[in-house]
Amino acid sequence: QEISDTVSTMLSTGKSKHLVITAKYGNGKSHTLKYTRSLVRDRDDVIVGYVAQPGEGFRDIYHEFLYDLGFDRVQEIAYEYLAQVARHTTDYDPTDARAMERLIDNGEVLLSELVPTAIQQLNDVTKFADFARAIVHMIYEDTNLYAWQWLTAEGIRYEQRKEMEIHSALDDDTTSVRAFTALKNLLLELGYTGVFVFVDEFESVARLSPKDEQATLNSIRHLMDQNSHGLCMLFGCAPEVWQDVMSEYHAFSERIGQEVALRPLTVDDVGELVEAYLDIVRTNGKTGKEPFTEESIELILQRSQGNIRQILSLCSRVLDQAVDEKEAGIEADLVKQVLE
Repeated sequence: QEISDTVSTMLSTGKSKHLVITAKYGNGKSHTLKYTRSLVRDRDDVIVGYVAQPGEGFRDIYHEFLYDLGFDRVQEIAYEYLAQVARHTTDYDPTDARAMERLIDNGEVLLSELVPTAIQQLNDVTKFADFARAIVHMIYEDTNLYAWQWLTAEGIRYEQRKEMEIHSALDDDTTSVRAFTALKNLLLELGYTGVFVFVDEFESVARLSPKDEQATLNSIRHLMDQNSHGLCMLFGCAPEVWQDVMSEYHAFSERIGQEVALRPLTVDDVGELVEAYLDIVRTNGKTGKEPFTEESIELILQRSQGNIRQILSLCSRVLDQAVDEKEAGIEADLVKQVLE
C-alpha cells in the first residue's frame, strides 16, 4: 500500500517522490521491486529502468538505467522528438516515432532542414547542447552507435565526438546527473508523466570507500533536488546499511519520503505461501497445504525464521525427500530428517 501511494502520487500529481524498501537478504526486496516495476512498465506515459546494483557511483547507475531502456527505446524517443518538431515546423503531421521514421526514409522530410531546429529546441529544453546532439544522432546510421556509447557514459574517442560536434564526455557522476536530468526533461517535453528508477542491492554502497560512498549519495541527492517533478526512485536496501546512511548522511536520507520494512513471514503467511506454490502444479484437485502438516509448517517457519528464500528452499528439499521415500504426507519428523 505504501509503495502504491508513492507511485500513485507521482503519476497523479507529477511531483517527485522516493521510497526505500528494507529487508534482510531473502525477504523479498528484489521481488517487490521487480513486481512494482512490472505493474508500472505497462503504462505508456512513463519510462521505467531497473538497476541491479549501484556499482561504483552514480555514473554506473545512469549507465545501467540507459542499458535497461535499451538502444531501440532511446532511438524511438529520438524519433518521437523529431516527430514533435516536424509537426510544428513542416506541413506533415507524424503521429509517432514510426511515422516520423517513414517520412525520413521516404525523403519527404529532409534531415538537413529539420535537425538544426531540433537541436536548438532540445538544447532549450535540456540546457545540455551535447546531449541534444547525441539524441538527434541516434537516428543517423553512421553515428547512432557512437551516440549510444556517449549517452550510456561508455566513453568514445575525440574523433567520434567531433563527428557529432559533441565537445564533452560523460565520464563522471556530475555529468551523468546532468545527462539523466536532460533525458527526463526531454521525456516531460514529449508528454510523459515521468521516469521510474528501481535501484536494487543499494546496500552495496557500503562497500565503497567513504569518499566514493559520499560522492554517490551526494549525486543522487543532487538528482532529486534538480528534479522536483517527474522522478520516482525506489531503492532496495539491507536495513543495517540504511540505518547507517540515515545516521551519517542526513542530507540524502531526508530526500527519501518513506521507508517500507518487509517483515519475516508468520506461520499463517507460510501456510498461504506453501499453498499458493502447490496450487500452481496440483493435478489431483486437492487444495490446502497438503501434503504438509501444520507441525511441519511450524518447524519450517522456526528453522527459516520467516525468511521467504529459505522457506522455499527448505520446502523444495523436503518435497524431494518425501518423493524419494514415497511418503504420503510431510510430517515434522521428515523435516527434521532433511535438516539433519
